[in-house]
Amino acid sequence: MENAVGAHLLNHLQGLPYEVTYWRHRNHEVDYIVRSARSTWAIEVKSGRPGSSSGLEAFRRERPRTKVLIVGTGGMDLDEFFLRDPRSLLS
Repeated sequence: MENAVGAHLLNHLQGLPYEVTYWRHRNHEVDYIVRSARSTWAIEVKSGRPGSSSGLEAFRRERPRTKVLIVGTGGMDLDEFFLRDPRSLLS
């Protein structure tokens, strides 16, 4: 699921003023970090049982103005995410 979410982000944001990366520090990680001139989004993909979001919490401690989007279990439904243009979610 993570790869499909990443492909959706990249397909829609390619050539636009967005940077799509990931974040990892020690044992913490965030699946996708999307930056624009106006904001930074931390996107976590959950495809099973709701689990720990310690990576999101660690990232937000370092960058408190970051907005968070959980896609999948415990967040935005996967079908809804794939039907939307990511720019509408990240504005």
